[in-house]
Amino acid sequence: MSVSSSLSKLEEFIQEKMAKTKLPGLSIALVSGGEVVYARGFGFRDVENGLPATPDTLYGIGSVTKSFTALAIMQLAERGALSLDDPIEKFLPIKLRPYGEQVRIKHLLTHSSGIPALAYAEALIRSVVGDGVNWLPIASYDDMISFLSGAEEWAEARPGEKFFYLNEGYVLLGYIIEKASGMKYEEYLRKNILDPLSMERSCFSREDLEKQQDRATPYVLTKDGRRIRSTYPFGITSDGGLISSVLELSNYVRMYLNRGTFNGRRVVSPESIREMEEPRIKVPFVFMGDEAYGYGWIITPDFLGHKLVWHSGSVLVSTAFVGYIPDRGIGAAVLANGSGYSLTYIGMYALALMLGRDPEKDLPFIRFDRALDMLAGRYETYRGTMRVDVVRRGDILAFEWKGKYTEYIVPLIPEEIGEEEAKFFTVRAGRKLEVTFRMKEGRVELLYERYKLRKVGPALT
Repeated sequence: MSVSSSLSKLEEFIQEKMAKTKLPGLSIALVSGGEVVYARGFGFRDVENGLPATPDTLYGIGSVTKSFTALAIMQLAERGALSLDDPIEKFLPIKLRPYGEQVRIKHLLTHSSGIPALAYAEALIRSVVGDGVNWLPIASYDDMISFLSGAEEWAEARPGEKFFYLNEGYVLLGYIIEKASGMKYEEYLRKNILDPLSMERSCFSREDLEKQQDRATPYVLTKDGRRIRSTYPFGITSDGGLISSVLELSNYVRMYLNRGTFNGRRVVSPESIREMEEPRIKVPFVFMGDEAYGYGWIITPDFLGHKLVWHSGSVLVSTAFVGYIPDRGIGAAVLANGSGYSLTYIGMYALALMLGRDPEKDLPFIRFDRALDMLAGRYETYRGTMRVDVVRRGDILAFEWKGKYTEYIVPLIPEEIGEEEAKFFTVRAGRKLEVTFRMKEGRVELLYERYKLRKVGPALT
C-alpha cells in the first residue's frame, strides 16, 4: 500500500469514527526515522466558535502523564537520589503495608502495590466536569495521604504479585519526586523533561493553558449525543494532569526511539529506557495478547511481529494515545477533546499502516468492532410476524423487543466471531442460551432460542 493511500485510509477511518461517536476534534502526528512525517487536525478544537483542531492544539493527555512521571523517577535513580527498591515510607509520611509487606517505588511504577483502584480520580474528574455525585476534595499530596489512611486493608495481594491500576500510586510517585529532588513536581518536569524536549507549550495549570491561543475546549459527550463545554480537572497532576499537543508529544516519542537523546541532548540513559520498556507484570486487558506493564508504559510484545510500547489516557473531557515501535523507529500520538471512539484503536490503526499492514484484516479489535456494527440492526421473523432490534451497547449486543405496554431486552455476550458465523450467549432461567448469527450471500440471519430472524435494515431504537 502506498504512503498516499495509507494516509487516505487513515483519514477516512478517523473521520468515520469521529462522526459516529460525536467527537468534536482530534489531532494526530506520526513519527518515522526521527522526524514527524504526518501531522493533522480533524474537526473542531472549539465547536461553538468554529475553531479547527490543528497539530499544535493543546489537549489533556490524561494517564499518558504516567510515563513522564516514571521517566522522572528513572532520572532521579540515575542520579542516586533514590532507588526503585526503596520503600515509599523512606520519602512519604505514610505506612502502607499490604499483608504486612512494604510497598516499594517499583511497585507503584508497575501498579503492583496489591491495592485495587480506589477511584479517587474517577470521583474527582466526574465531580469537576459536572458528571458525578460523589465529591472528593483532594487538592494536595497531604489530602491524598489522608485519603489513603487505612487503604492497606483494601489490599487483594502482596506487593509485586498482581496488577491493579492505581492512580493514587502515581500521585504518590509525584510526591516522591518532590521529596527526592527538592523541587515541585511540575517544576522538576519543566526543567528536566519538558524544556530539554522543546515542549515549551505543555503545561499543568489553568493559568499557563489560558496563555495559549491554540487550545482545545474540553467537552462532555452525553449519552444522547450532545456536547457540553466543560473544564479540565486541574487538581490531577502526576497521575494524569499534563496538557500537550501531538507535535510536542512527537518530540517525546523521538527521544524514546533515540534511546534517551533528543537533538543531541541526553535526557536519560539507554539503560533506563530499556528498563521502562521491560514487561514486568501481566495486565488484565488484552489488545493483541500477552500485554504487560513496564515502568509507566504498557508493553505489547507482539504487535504484528513487533514490540509496541504505549499508553492511553482519559480525563473524560479529553483522551489520548501515545505509542512507538522501537525496532522500526516509528510512533504515533493522538489527542481528542472528548471521550468518543478509542484513540488507542486509532493509534494502533495508524501504526499498523506504517508497518505496511492492513488494519482492517490484521487487527483483531478492528475486525471485532466492524462485526458488531454489521450485526446490529432490525430483524424480522417469517413474513414479518415479529420484529426486533439488535442494538450495539459498547462491546456487546442487546436483543430488544418493545411493544406498546411491554418490552423484552436481553444482553448478547460475544464468544466467537468468524467471517461466516458469530456465536454469542445470554442467560435465561439461570442457564446459558446460545445465540448464533450467520452471514451468507449478503444476508445476516439470527438464530435465537426458537426463532430464526433475518436482518432487514438499521435498528429503529
